Amino acid sequence: MSIAENIAGVQERLRAAALRAGRNPADITLMGVSKTFPAEGIREAYAAGLRVFGENRVQEFAGKAAALRDLADAEWHLIGHLQTNKAAKAAELFEAVDSVDSLRMAEKLNVAAASLGRILSVLIEINVGGEMAKSGMAPDSDELERILMHASRWENLKIGGLMTVPPFAEDPENSRTFFRQLRQIRDRIAARSLPQVSMAVVSMGMSHDFEVAIEEGATCVRVGTAIFGERAKA
Repeated sequence: MSIAENIAGVQERLRAAALRAGRNPADITLMGVSKTFPAEGIREAYAAGLRVFGENRVQEFAGKAAALRDLADAEWHLIGHLQTNKAAKAAELFEAVDSVDSLRMAEKLNVAAASLGRILSVLIEINVGGEMAKSGMAPDSDELERILMHASRWENLKIGGLMTVPPFAEDPENSRTFFRQLRQIRDRIAARSLPQVSMAVVSMGMSHDFEVAIEEGATCVRVGTAIFGERAKA
């Protein structure tokens, strides 16, 4: 199947999952995770109507950016772990960084965005599964609280919500508890009405489990394989 056909199929699955949950499908953003795929594939997805794209690595996207510059209304998100020494380049290349996992990183991005005269959107990454191999903050960490308390000081950073990557499970139902946990964390933070902190975005769910994520409150699902196909094995 073509990328356009894949997108149509994913959108239909998204719509069905939203309606099952009593939600409006229009309230859920479909992000195409284009990491490792060439600019040509991204262009094909864009031509099929996709406008939000997620990349994992700053350097990889830097190599594609020039070839995609004419896609004026495309929105580029960094969804992979970001090293602090690449914060300036990330602020230059992306509209949003969806994987902020430390106060130091947030501070670096704010300074970088200020130097560019722009506002950078960010999501706070929560490690709901407590996996040592994954980035993200523990749900009850002091670091999360520090970020929330500092948010009002950042003039060039806009906290838009939360993101997570739960432990992988073949059965999507096994992700439900983790998705529900992230939504509950979002609800608790939102109830505090903190200055400069929006909890509008709950980014969770990938190709194999995004329907369960939608049922549990996802507002953005990150779909790669189901749109672009299997990635080449390293």
